[in-house]
Parts: sequence; C-alpha cells; structure tokens
Amino acid sequence: MQAGRSGFSRTCSSKRTQESRIRKVADMTEKQSLPEPIGKLARRIYEGSAEVFLDRLAALLEQKIPGLPSEHRRSTGYFTEKDVLVITYANSLIDSDSYPLHALREFTHGWLQDTATYLHILPFFPYTSDDGFAISDYCSVNPSLGTWKDINKLAEEVRLAFDLVLNHSSVFHPWFKAFLAQTPPYDEYYLYREKNHDTSKVVRPRTHPLLTTFHRNDESEVHVWTTFSDDQVDLDFSNPLVLLEFIDILLFYIRQGASMVRLDAVSYLWKEDGTSCIHLEKTHLIIQLLRSLIDYYQLDTIILTETNVPHQDNISYFGSGADEAHMVYNFTLPPLVLHSFVFGHAEILKAWASTLPQRQRGHYFLNFLASHDGIGITPGYDWIPREDTAALEQTIKERGGLISYKSTPQGSIAYEYNINYFSGVTDPQEDDQTRIDCFLSSQAVMLELAGVPGIYIHSLLGSVNWREGPDINGYNRAINREKLLLDEINRELADEGSRRSRVYRGFKEMLEARKSSPCFHPEAGQRVAESPPEVFALLRFTDDQQVLCLNNTGAEPAVCPAAGGDSSTLRDLITRRDVPVTDGQVVLQPYETLWLQL
Repeated sequence: MQAGRSGFSRTCSSKRTQESRIRKVADMTEKQSLPEPIGKLARRIYEGSAEVFLDRLAALLEQKIPGLPSEHRRSTGYFTEKDVLVITYANSLIDSDSYPLHALREFTHGWLQDTATYLHILPFFPYTSDDGFAISDYCSVNPSLGTWKDINKLAEEVRLAFDLVLNHSSVFHPWFKAFLAQTPPYDEYYLYREKNHDTSKVVRPRTHPLLTTFHRNDESEVHVWTTFSDDQVDLDFSNPLVLLEFIDILLFYIRQGASMVRLDAVSYLWKEDGTSCIHLEKTHLIIQLLRSLIDYYQLDTIILTETNVPHQDNISYFGSGADEAHMVYNFTLPPLVLHSFVFGHAEILKAWASTLPQRQRGHYFLNFLASHDGIGITPGYDWIPREDTAALEQTIKERGGLISYKSTPQGSIAYEYNINYFSGVTDPQEDDQTRIDCFLSSQAVMLELAGVPGIYIHSLLGSVNWREGPDINGYNRAINREKLLLDEINRELADEGSRRSRVYRGFKEMLEARKSSPCFHPEAGQRVAESPPEVFALLRFTDDQQVLCLNNTGAEPAVCPAAGGDSSTLRDLITRRDVPVTDGQVVLQPYETLWLQL
C-alpha cells in the first residue's frame, strides 16, 4: 500500500486511504487536543516535525481508540501472587489433525487453566527467518498456524502477550519492497548509510557486517542497517511516519486481545551516528510516549521491554517514577542461577539479589530463567568472575550446548549460551530424580523473587536439548525450540513416572504454594537472609506475614538458620509438611527447596 509524503499507510486497517481524514483533522479550527505529556514527549523526539506528527496522531487516535478494551489495573496493582506467564511459540505443540493454534488451545484447556494467567505467544505472523522475528506482515496470522479467530478465542480464556517487533522488518515486507522502489513515503522508512560509514562504536549482539548492500529497482546500491541479520532490515524511527505505523499496529493488537505487548529488541531502536546506538535517550522517550498513550486512554495493555543487557541498563527502562515500561525482563537472573547450581554455591546470586529493591510498586520484573533464546550471559559479566565464566562456557559445551558471540568495540565476546535450561543447570552424570530436584530448585528461585514468573514451555514440560535442532535449522537457538507432538505430551504428562510429568507436577506444587500466600505478591517485601554459601535464602514478607525461602544449590545436605522463634517445626508451603527445627536451624537435602511459613 502506498501513501503520499503527507500521510501514512494504514497498516492494520482497510486498504482505503485515510488522507482525507488526516487533511480534515489538520484543517480543523479546533483540533482534537492530545494530553500535554504526549505533546511534550513528541516535541522532544521530533522537534520541528512534532506538530505534524501530533496532528496525524490525533487523527489516528480519533479513529482507533473508541471501543478498545479499558485498563484492568487492580486495586492492589497490575499483578498479584496468582499471576504466571507461560512463554511458547504458536507451534511449540503440533497435532497432525489441526492447526497449531488449535493444539495450543487444547493444551491450554488441559494443562494451563490452573497454571497460567498470561500466555506469551511468540511472533505468529508471516515471516521469512529467525523463527518469526523477521516479519513480513505485522497484521496477519501466519496461515500455517491458524487465524485471528483462533487468537481471539484464546484471548477469551487467558490473557495474551504479543510481540511488537519494531526495530526491524523482513526484507520481504511491502514497506521494504517500496523502499527499494523509492516509492514515497517508504523511501525514508529504513535506515541506510554510505558504504564506508564508520560503525566501530556500534554495540549489537551479532558479528556480521552492520550494513548490508541491497539493489534498488533502478540498480543503484543502498547500504541498509541490519542489526540482527541481512534478512532483518532496521526501520528509521527518526522518521515520525514509522512511529505512527507502529502506534497503529499497537492499537490493532490491543483490539485483537493483547493484554501485554513485548517490545522486542527495543534498546537498539534509535540510532545516532558516532554513538553506540544502544539505550539512546530518544529510545526511552518513544517508550514513554507509548506508555503515556496507554495510561491516558486507560488501555488494557502492559508494556514489557526486552533488553538483554547489564542490570543497570536493563532497569533504566522502568524510567523515572514508573513512566516507561510496566515490566522488564530480569535478565541477570538466568546466568546467576546457572552459575549457582553449576558451582554449588549461591554467594554471587545473593550479592546481586541484595541490590534489588526491598519493595517495588507500580513496575515489575518478569522473572525468568529459560526462553526461546539462549541464556544471555552479558548481564552476568558484572558479577561472575572471569575464571568462572571460562569454566561455565566449558560446562555448557560438555553438556551439549553451543556458544553465540557478539561484536563490541573491544572485539567478539560470548553473549548467549544456547542450551536447554534443564540440560544446562543439571549434571548429566546424576540420576534422573536428582536432576529433576536440581532443576526444580533452580526454578524455585525464579518463583520466589518479587515480580511475575515467566516459564518457558520447554521448562514447564521438562524438555532437554534438542541436539538435532541446530543442524536441521542452521542456527544455535534451535537447540531449545523443538516442536512437540501434542498426543505424546498428553501421554507423558499423564504418566506420573515420566520426567515431563514429574517436572510439571513440581511446578504445579510450587505455583499452588505461591498463590496461597500474599508474601509472594509482586509488591510484597523481599530481603536476602542469612545462610551458608550453598543456600540461597530469601525472606518474603507483608506487614503481618513472612515466608522464608531456602534453596540448596549443592549436591550435599546443608544446615541453615530458620528464625522461627521457639517453634520446633515450621510448615513448608510446597509440600504442606512440618519441617523440624533444631536450635533454630533446619536441614536441607541436596537441591531441596523449602518455603517456610514463619
């Protein structure tokens, strides 16, 4: 679809041009007024172009806001201790007799109804590479997966999270085809530079050349910015029409049932020559503008930012005074938990957890360990000693994993361990039950910390490395993206002796315990407690209740203080059994987790 320079394409609406509506709004004596915070943000982002941007934004909102679902904020915040997010591809589960979205809905009915309150369905749009993250059509469902009707039906049963992949599109997207044809306004939708442009200061999680050469329709060369791959071309957000496109897409997703929107790779959004092109001020301002729109119109959507970077950079996306993302991934957690269980001591994990706020209100961590990507090691570099990092890399390789590298001004470094979390965190020389105990204890740390837990479907189902995946698909991350047959999963989950069933039931027990206590509310207090080196001890508390969470990261029993007054026993919320207390101490078996009601 094409539009003149004075307009913008209607990405997710009918093909009829909206130019007349835009001109009508622009010519009105009394224009629809936007809230002043949005105006201020727009002027900081686009300066001299801001007023035109705001006129067009007003026209878009006038059409799209009516009828959108309103905010679901509860009196106790956006989330409670009952909230859990499960992460999956639309086709992580397949059934030869139906579309994958039908299989996912059946699985949700059977196994997630009492487990998940949010379901993050990774990109389910038409795409050309990167398992969905090179999108060729932002507003259609990949026909091999199902239809919007399937998504809408799922949204009636569980809150859904969608990906807004806004840094880049596929080279097969109509916008990019129009860019190569030099058709206005798309000729300025993508970021390009001269062939010899100095990119040495740019930070990104890849090692291939940053600029990729394409040929325009007239055979001239254009060198396009490609942060992630030569099939993923970066959009130019210094052009306000591009931001308008994505606001339009965001509103469409909300209408289709998105209760949460994950801003993929958002830290790279804004580029300025001579800088690192990561975490720039105008990237933050754009997120603040999206948040302002959601807050002002009370839209039923949470903004989740995906920024796999060191901790301080990551939490900067909360903004100041909770004016940016509602939620950020807790990216430091996966490598530090991995380190604790590989080395059998939790001192580094405890040191980092001691820096977390004792109480957090209005903005939240998504606490996760595994995802569709690998284990991002970059956030761990500030905490894990160099010699331990080398040992970790060797352990990952010995346990069947792979290492991915990224470019920095100092050269290439490891940025991601590509391995299933069960395979990475457990010793393959141990027996099955010991490995399951170890894995579940590692997952318990994620469930204990203040925030909302995010469980990857392969963790919930006790999967291990898909060794053939990287060879079949040609990329490292495939090792943790196996497609599972729904019938086989149903059989294995019904078999109480299977690894999948034991892991799933272990998660269920912990989640039920978590839901039972207000101490696990995301806004309840937390404090690292006294414990021996091998034990991670976290106290969660409200004004009148306390739960002491103990996790033995080692393969030997551990004795740990349990400040339970004069009690001779304390109740474990997970198993509902009484745990003996002797001289103020309890004994944890290897890889045991206890949640003790004090």
